[in-house]
Amino acid sequence: MGEIDLYGVFVPTLLPLAIAAYAVMALLRPLLLRAGLYRIVWHRAFFDVCLYVLVLGGLVALSTQWSLS
Repeated sequence: MGEIDLYGVFVPTLLPLAIAAYAVMALLRPLLLRAGLYRIVWHRAFFDVCLYVLVLGGLVALSTQWSLS
């Protein structure tokens, strides 16, 4: 997919996707806390990192499929 030109600065495509995944996680974390999911999770920080990687992977897959269409 290459790079994105942002006012003359070339930014890797993964950077905006990583920021979007962080925003999704910022919305998802309070919902998981309110639902009580963190009570059954062994290690909260490890769970958050794994969930972030899954969200980021999903966004990458969606953006790749979107760019191919």
